[in-house]
Amino acid sequence: MGRGEADSCSAVPPLAERLLVALHDEYAGALFAFALRLSGDRERAEEAVAAALLRAWQNPEGVDGSRGSPRAWLFTVVRNYLTDGWRRDAARPRTSGPEPLDGIAASDEVERVVETWALADAIARLSNEHREALYYSSYLGLSVEETAAELRIPTGTVKSRTYYALRALRSVLEEMGYVR
Repeated sequence: MGRGEADSCSAVPPLAERLLVALHDEYAGALFAFALRLSGDRERAEEAVAAALLRAWQNPEGVDGSRGSPRAWLFTVVRNYLTDGWRRDAARPRTSGPEPLDGIAASDEVERVVETWALADAIARLSNEHREALYYSSYLGLSVEETAAELRIPTGTVKSRTYYALRALRSVLEEMGYVR
């Protein structure tokens, strides 16, 4: 087969292929470790990573950054793939063998990790002033007066920045699809 023939048989356009390679290079290792921790099964973990990358290739808007972090999106796809597999397995009667869910992290823990990534991405979209107000008042738990002293701004400004920061954070989370 000549060079021209091989190019015409290629099923993946060059841009999509570059996207897939870039996503694989950047996220495959972390996705595999995550999937392996959840499933305890190397084969299933590899399948989950492959499914996530395929889904990213089929739905590039999921990883373009406009709706949140590509990393969080990919981890969510892996988690959903594994969850669907466990549900499929649970629906089939078992004759014998080990329980596939032995040693798997609790689903609450997985949800917490994914939500933490999403929240970090949402906070990163806020202005510096809003992030600072939330950092001192919410994360460090300082009072309005203590936050004002740390930031060297009036207490009224701390109150309004915190209020508007929380509104902006909610808006960003809504855009990302985490809050309705």
